[in-house]
Amino acid sequence: MKFGQAMIGARPLDWPRLARACEAAGFDSVAVSDHVVYPSYLSSKYPYTPDGTPLFSPDEDWPDPWVAIGAMSSVTTSLRFITNVYVLPLRNPFVVAKAVGTAAYLSGGRVGLGIGAGWMEEEFGLLEQPFRRRGKRMDEMVEVCRALWAGGMVEHHGEFYDFDPVEMRPAPPAPVPIYVGGHSDVAFRRAARLGDGWLGVHYPPAELLAHCATLQQAREDAGTADRPFEIIASPLAAPSSDLVEELEAAGVTTILTSAWMAAGLNAPDVDRAEELIASYGERFIR
Repeated sequence: MKFGQAMIGARPLDWPRLARACEAAGFDSVAVSDHVVYPSYLSSKYPYTPDGTPLFSPDEDWPDPWVAIGAMSSVTTSLRFITNVYVLPLRNPFVVAKAVGTAAYLSGGRVGLGIGAGWMEEEFGLLEQPFRRRGKRMDEMVEVCRALWAGGMVEHHGEFYDFDPVEMRPAPPAPVPIYVGGHSDVAFRRAARLGDGWLGVHYPPAELLAHCATLQQAREDAGTADRPFEIIASPLAAPSSDLVEELEAAGVTTILTSAWMAAGLNAPDVDRAEELIASYGERFIR
């Protein structure tokens, strides 16, 4: 089992230092989240709470994921970086492909793109991207990004994007894995059909195991069950040896955790965060 550390709650200026601590503690990856702005008036409902209220507030920092990943990758050598999740249809696909491809190139292929369709309609309006049919548009954006990352001249003629041959350089040294987030039936089918893996949020172990079974069925239905596939998720339980064995048998490849939240802290100072990362590594990873 691999382990990933979510950076939410830590001060962004400390992320490079904490990334080094994660690498030393045996973590496989670090995950960063994404939002561009937080509107003063928000009518959109957050899909992961019963009352639709977001789990974050306007005074929290949301650095650009790819700038932050560039900073962290420059001070590490083996640690991987993923987005959990990047709101793909909020952007132009050429801008996304350029940022992600450059990060992959400069880091030696140590990035993965975790994507979601998004829920904050106000943000889409500000970035001048259509909110309606964003899922279908995201599917096509994945095709466009993968084509641009392949190197050489490529063209695309689809429903939402249409362009003659172009070349984007530098190209990533290897295909960038794309992980699909969300636990709706549509998200599971999307992950099975076009993803290299699935990203889950916090679930009790039994619920996570049920989602793994749903994903396996979706992959069989899509004819993709023979492809390599990662499941990155956060079980709401300490990773005991029995639980890890059960999750691995169900297809989970990475436990995404937070060393400080596991200790009951939301925003520790950097020295304490380093201590908690090292302690988590000694207790659960090593």
